[in-house]
Amino acid sequence: MSVDVVQLAQDLAPYATTAITAYGTAVLARVESDAADATVSFGQRILRRLTGRDTPGTETTAEQEALAGTVCDLADAPDDADLAAVLRVQVRRLLTAHPGIAADIAGWARPAAPTTVTITTSGERSPAVQNNYGTISTGDSTI
Repeated sequence: MSVDVVQLAQDLAPYATTAITAYGTAVLARVESDAADATVSFGQRILRRLTGRDTPGTETTAEQEALAGTVCDLADAPDDADLAAVLRVQVRRLLTAHPGIAADIAGWARPAAPTTVTITTSGERSPAVQNNYGTISTGDSTI
């Protein structure tokens, strides 16, 4: 099975970044829980596989250690676009150097792609919600 590692790295980076943003430096050690968001859980799984932390007792490569270092750096500065770019490049290099890992991850089912939602509100006591399936009360005229 031939894997386009450039495209795969591009596809995986948002999941990894979402997991790093959610859990910070603990992302590599944190255990998945039933309550974890699917995107974050998938990002954690990717990062554990890429850094070799999915199989305890095995020796990690230089590429895996470099990626783990970038994960820690990005956890400290999650809005740093340069570090996010470094992460993508390191993922691509690692997948190129380890085609077995690339083929393994390429076969995994993916949750919906992570998205960023921006909600803006204006005015005194204006509520800001992404989804609302009920009544929103601001405390005025609730009779």
